[in-house]
Amino acid sequence: MTPVIITGCAGKMGKALIERAKFQNIFLIGATEKKDSPLIGQNIGDVIVSSSLETLLTKKAVVIDFTDPKASLAHVYSCTEKKIPVVIGTTGFTETAKKEIEKAAKNIPIVFSPNMSVGVNLLFKLLSEAASTLSDYDIEIIEAHHRLKKDAPSGTAIGLAKVIAQATKRNYPKDFNFHRQGLTGERASKEIGMQVIRGGDIVGEHTVMFCGTGERVEFKHVATNRHTFADGALKASQWVANQKPGLYSMQNVLGFNPS
Repeated sequence: MTPVIITGCAGKMGKALIERAKFQNIFLIGATEKKDSPLIGQNIGDVIVSSSLETLLTKKAVVIDFTDPKASLAHVYSCTEKKIPVVIGTTGFTETAKKEIEKAAKNIPIVFSPNMSVGVNLLFKLLSEAASTLSDYDIEIIEAHHRLKKDAPSGTAIGLAKVIAQATKRNYPKDFNFHRQGLTGERASKEIGMQVIRGGDIVGEHTVMFCGTGERVEFKHVATNRHTFADGALKASQWVANQKPGLYSMQNVLGFNPS
């Protein structure tokens, strides 16, 4: 198996990745954290935590990044220079930052996905067909996450929205309503609702409703812990290690959208 380097190892996803890598016998050769982290210099998972990714990029490995947009982009630059494949699960990137990732993918293989869960990526696939068939139904997206999540809507919810928009010939975000209050009037014919919940320790829930006359069709995914995301990211790391430069998603990794 290809060894991995985990950035942001003290975060919720970083901890889950270390735990699942050990469980799957995937060799962890490096882990990083912010310079002011008390973990710097400490031994976790048989590696010493470093504040510098560059010093770890001397061996054949794949970097798995769940940090923040600014740090993640810096990690992509470092990996591009050293020709190291990257798996990016960080969300909240600006369009400018996304273009930088696309540019980097011309030189290294990158898996960039807002959600690494197998179930969520199956949901993406199923929604495309459902939305095309039920395009004249009223469509609502509801997502819920823990109180500490910094971006809204979630990257996954935006991904779901874009799949639906493409299948129904709508535009994201133009045709989406993110806020309803007061006398809103009747629902616009092309409108798609997007509602966000933040509270407690909710790992991640996404619901898509197709509301017709006399029936309602719902698609729902509930993550009960972060193992599903970690397992997906680790699967992506082993897959991307054998790919040519390019920008890939979990749809490619799972064979839903062959590269």
